[in-house]
Amino acid sequence: MTTRYKMTVAYDGHLFHGFQYQPHQRTVQGTIEAALSKMTKGKNVVVEGSGRTDAGVHALGQVIHFDYPDKPIPPERMICALNSLMPLDIVFKKCEIVDEKFHVRYSAKGKWYRYRVSLDRFVDPFKRLYTGHYPYPVDVEKMKKASFDLLGTHDFTSFAASGGQIKNKVRTMFYVNIQKDKQNNEIVFDFICSGFLYNMVRILVAMLLEIGRGKRPVNDIPRVIMAKDREQVRETAQASGLFLYHVFYDDIPEKYRLDRE
Repeated sequence: MTTRYKMTVAYDGHLFHGFQYQPHQRTVQGTIEAALSKMTKGKNVVVEGSGRTDAGVHALGQVIHFDYPDKPIPPERMICALNSLMPLDIVFKKCEIVDEKFHVRYSAKGKWYRYRVSLDRFVDPFKRLYTGHYPYPVDVEKMKKASFDLLGTHDFTSFAASGGQIKNKVRTMFYVNIQKDKQNNEIVFDFICSGFLYNMVRILVAMLLEIGRGKRPVNDIPRVIMAKDREQVRETAQASGLFLYHVFYDDIPEKYRLDRE
C-alpha cells in the first residue's frame, strides 16, 4: 500500500541539467529520488513532474507527485524531511496527500511560465543567471499588441523546437502579459497556456523581442502560426530567464482567461 503525495517545489536551475533524470548528470528529479531512497532505506520511488524544465531553467511553482511505499508521513513532516535532505538550490513549499487517480501532468489544466529579460547594455553579473539579455531598445506597446494574436487555440508548430516528442501541437493560450520593470530595466513576459511545447516560451519571447525592436511587423504572428514552420522563428531566448511559475489543477481563473474576450 502506497500513499501519493503532491508537492510544490522551487529550484534554481543554474546547476541542474534540467528536471528529468539523466544518468551521471545532476538533475532535479534525480536529486529528489535520491533523497526519497534514503528515507525509504533504498526503495525505488519514482518522482513525476508537471513539466520537464531544461538545463538552466528555474521553477517557483513546479509540482511533483510520488507514491511513498512506507508508513504515511503527515504532509508538514514530509516537507521538513525532504527539505532537510535537499541541496540549497531546491526547496519544497507545499505538500498534500492526494488520491491515486491524481497525476501531476495529466490532471493539470494549464501552466504559467514567466520570462524576464534584461535590457542592460552589458550583462549584469548579478542578474545573468536569472534573466535573458537583450541590449536593444524595444517598444513594449508593440509587443503587447502583437501578443493578442497568440490568444486562443492554435497549432503552435512554428514555436516548437526540434527534439520534442509531442505530435499534437495544438494548444490554447489563455493569457499573455508583457510589462516593463523600470526599476530593474527588464521586460517581464507571462504566458498561461493549456500546455507548452519544447522551448515554446523561449521561442515566443525571441519573436516578440524582434517585434519590439522593429525587426518584424506587429501583425506577423498570424502568418507565423499559419506557416507551421519552425524556420519562421529561428531565435530562442536564453534558458536563464525562464521560470515555471505556477501549475493550475482547477479551472483557469476568469481573470486569466483573456482568450474569451
